[in-house]
Amino acid sequence: MNLGRRIRGRLGRERVALQTKAKATIAAGATQLEYTRRVRWRNRPTTYRVVRGLSQVSAPRIVGMIRLRDEALLLNDTLDHLAGIVDTIIVFDDASTDRSVEIALAHPAVHEVIRNRSWRSDNRIWEETANRRLLMQRARRLSPEWVFYSDADERFEGDIRTFLLDECPADVTSVRVSLFDAYLTESDARAFTPTDRLWNFRSRFGPERRNILMAWRLLPGVDYRLPDSREPQGITGTTVVRFSCQHYGKALSVEQWDETCRYYMAHFPALYRDKWAARLGKAIHTESDFGRPLYSWSDVRDHAVDI
Repeated sequence: MNLGRRIRGRLGRERVALQTKAKATIAAGATQLEYTRRVRWRNRPTTYRVVRGLSQVSAPRIVGMIRLRDEALLLNDTLDHLAGIVDTIIVFDDASTDRSVEIALAHPAVHEVIRNRSWRSDNRIWEETANRRLLMQRARRLSPEWVFYSDADERFEGDIRTFLLDECPADVTSVRVSLFDAYLTESDARAFTPTDRLWNFRSRFGPERRNILMAWRLLPGVDYRLPDSREPQGITGTTVVRFSCQHYGKALSVEQWDETCRYYMAHFPALYRDKWAARLGKAIHTESDFGRPLYSWSDVRDHAVDI
């Protein structure tokens, strides 16, 4: 009887394992179909237009990539900052309604602007993957040693350029940067203006640390394949964590905070929607969104908590 029970138990476990494998295979197939439809077909040449910028760099060693929509408020400062790291910049503009394209095309570091012909409010988790994939495809045409991807509201500390070009070991193929969120507080809530500089614009940061892939060698097989993916897939070799980033996605102004909340509530799945719905109207902080104390930039890394 014990033998029969053991046999039945083993068969049951094998059946569960087979079912799990079958579900994973079906899910992978469904994801691949969705990827083909939402990313590969989305990036047909008829869906975008490439406009040449002012940058005359012919053989860039580091290409910057940035995707944006309606970032005229801070874009010139963003491009100035990024130009200190990279040789030239490719911008993906997601059908902006402000002066973002005009500003980008007037900046001397911009190689080209990819202009999305239409903004889609649905399936944002795939739309942003498609945007980043197209950026990287355009970057490959320039044959750089490295690409560096950032958002418009990020500012970096450290000599990233020298590390990538002169100090990085040959086996290192990607670099993660430690990102910390800046916060609006009662005593520091002035709205950012176009004449401001974003680096150190806020005085308080949350200790939550996200080590985000920002730079990688553009090797064969590296691509954006998954939904809701800021980071590409297919990277092999050694990854190091270096440098720090001030992230201002929550800290440009009270108005911008509420706009961000409504954006995620309207266009992203429940995981995002519910989180940002709870934050609406709560721009001013006495602690981080995760319930921890806020710190100055000079102190926050001593209290870092990985999330």
